[in-house]
This record gives sequence, structure tokens and C-alpha cells, in this order.
Amino acid sequence: MSIETPGIAVIDVAPLVSGRGDCEAVAAEIGRACRDNGFFCISGHGVSEELQIRLEELSRQFFAQGLETKLRIRMQLGGRDWRGYFPVGDELTSGKPDQKEGLYFGAELRDDHPQVKAGVPLHGKNLFPDIQDFRLAVLDYLDAMTRLAHTLMQGIALSLGLEALYFHSRFTDPTILFRIFHYPPLPLESTDTSWSVGEHTDYGMLTILRQDDTGGLQVKSQGRWIAAPPIDNTFVCNIGDMLDRMTGGLYRSTPHRVRNVAGRGRCSFPFFFDPNWDAEVRPIFPDRPVTDDQNRRWDGTSLSELRGTYGEYLLGKVSRVFPDLSREEF
Repeated sequence: MSIETPGIAVIDVAPLVSGRGDCEAVAAEIGRACRDNGFFCISGHGVSEELQIRLEELSRQFFAQGLETKLRIRMQLGGRDWRGYFPVGDELTSGKPDQKEGLYFGAELRDDHPQVKAGVPLHGKNLFPDIQDFRLAVLDYLDAMTRLAHTLMQGIALSLGLEALYFHSRFTDPTILFRIFHYPPLPLESTDTSWSVGEHTDYGMLTILRQDDTGGLQVKSQGRWIAAPPIDNTFVCNIGDMLDRMTGGLYRSTPHRVRNVAGRGRCSFPFFFDPNWDAEVRPIFPDRPVTDDQNRRWDGTSLSELRGTYGEYLLGKVSRVFPDLSREEF
């Protein structure tokens, strides 16, 4: 399918961030975007641009190192926490190797945290490269994005006619995951069927993405693929499978993919704000008719049929992303 003219809304969320201004109007814009295509860009987010640039510079410094050096913090060393580095081709999307390498991070948790003591997967300490200020930049970024995510979830709650703190009161200990990806340029002879990352949806509630100026992100909107080009000092936001499930399909988790044909490496920084690990995700409006798109979903699954906790759903997904690693750990 051809790439159409971009149609992703850019929303100034400064009133939500500051608590001053017409928050209801901003929430209405967010709701419209979630219904239209599940993606929107935000400006006025209040996240330090200097921090964003510093993190990108440090990340490029890491990826420029030799493979042997990067493997010193390989994911296998992180055990059940699933933190650290993976090389190009190790992560799968729909069973096919991605043409990207990356670093996996999450909320930095102490050894005495209840979930760490209980051995809950994907919870624990991060593995950081031996690069000055890298650890501090990642932790500062995690803090800033966690605050922003809580704020955006207030806007999403208002857009659904709920109280602003609806999600905060129910998911007080969200699952926080963060990735730093580097996409080498695809070969010039690559075909239209070659992808840096194939079609997929995100698993949780909300993704907040910083992308560099390379481009390559595409979003499936109303049956057509459209580009989501980088815009200075904005974030791309999209909803995930759990919010789709909670809203009964009113807000869709939209498929997206990446194809880097820019001739240079692309860096992206997706931050995932997900439900509590042990939360059972149910519809917010149980009496509302459910719109099921099983026949149109990229993976053929029916979100309306999901049962169990978010942790169970997430483990089922990540075990397909890193099948070799999951066999070792779970």
C-alpha cells in the first residue's frame, strides 16, 4: 500500500501539564485522535529538550561501539529482569527478525522492592553501559516520561468522560518499560517488503515515542499506511492493546511499522506506560457494545476475549519476541 499524506494530529498538551487552561478541550482533541487512528503527536509536554538531546548523543555513542563491547551488557546477563543489550536480528516481530539493535530498560527497582523480592519477571535493576552520564540520563528521562504519562492518562480519562485520576487510582504501580533502538539503514537494493520492524501493535496502555530526524515510522490509519514524520521537540503517542480492551474497541491500538531507507542510522526512544503487572484488565464500560476487529488485526487475536492479568498477557507476547531468551528464563 502506498504512503499517504500524513494525517496525525499535533496536540498542545501544555494546559494538562501546567494544570492551567482548557484541559477539557485538550482532552477532546486526544479523544478524537484516539478514535480516528490511535496516534497523535504532542507539543507543550514540558520534557527538557536538553535531556532529550543528551540521551540521543549518549545512545549514539553506545551503538557506535564494537559488538564485543556492547555485549558486555547483553540481555542474558539481566536474567528474568530482561534488561540490557540485544544485537541486530535477535528480536522478532511476527516471527521475523527485526533489523534493529537495542537496549531494554525499566523502572529502576531496589532489591527490597516487593516485586523484586517476589521474583516478578521484567522487574529489577537496569544494566547500563560504561559511558559517563549514561545511567543518569536514562533515569532522569524515565522520571520525566513517567510524570508525562500520568498527565496524558488524565487527559485520556477526561476524554472518556471519567474523572481525571481514574487510571491513576486503579493502576497506582504501573509497569514502566523503556527501549532505546538503533536501526541501521536498509540496503539500497531492499524491496518494499523489507522492514526494519514489521507491522505490530503495542501491548499496554500508552506509548510515548521520541524519534530522531531520520523518519521511517508508518501508521496504519483507516486501512492506509501514512507516514509519522519527526517534528521538532514533539513526541508521538499511541494507545496499546490494553486501552483498546478497556474501551471496548472505542480507542484502537493501531498497527505501525518502521522502514529506514534514509541511508543513515535511525534512533528511537519508545517509553511504555502499562497497567500494574497483576491487574486484571476489564472493560471500563461493560454495558457498551464491543467493536471487535479480530478479522482486521495484524495478529488475528480478539482483544475482547482477553482474560487474566496484564503480566500474563505481556509474558505471552515477549516470549515470542525473544524465544531463545524466554526458554532460558521462564
